[in-house]
Amino acid sequence: MILYAYGIFKQLDDLDQLHDQKLLVFEVAFASAFLIIVLVRYFYMSRFETFLGAREPVPRAHKYLAKTVHLSMYACLALLPLTGLAIAGLFTRGVEDGFLMEMALGLHGFAADLSYALIAIHIAAAIYSRLKGEGVWTSMVPLWKERGTEQNALATTLTSLENKAVQMVKDLIPTKKD
Repeated sequence: MILYAYGIFKQLDDLDQLHDQKLLVFEVAFASAFLIIVLVRYFYMSRFETFLGAREPVPRAHKYLAKTVHLSMYACLALLPLTGLAIAGLFTRGVEDGFLMEMALGLHGFAADLSYALIAIHIAAAIYSRLKGEGVWTSMVPLWKERGTEQNALATTLTSLENKAVQMVKDLIPTKKD
């Protein structure tokens, strides 16, 4: 998280800044370290169930959505340094504009924008889970521990709406029995 935030806040304003050799070397080292950390974390975390801390059964739709968001986040977080390295590689070869550079810059920007959206979705899902008191929050965040399933009106309403939505989707999808 810290490296991601640092990368976002220290990003280059202009490609011409890469003419500074020290900055170019730093950017390549930063991107390489970030990529290694993302890959190590992905392979480490892929050993665990998505809803490890859940105290209640998790609907299949939630598992599918969570895995999709997680894989998409890892893809974006890997794509950011990969495209950054491609930009640096092109720049060192004298390619400062043109189709290849525009493609690398565009993909880099797309990965950054998509990562913002995916992180926002991830945070919203974590807060939603926290409101419901399912136990997932406690497994992800070491602060503000859950005490159990909340029985407040908001949690009850959210659970009811969610169950209705899941059932509607199930009704739309034919099963092998049909």
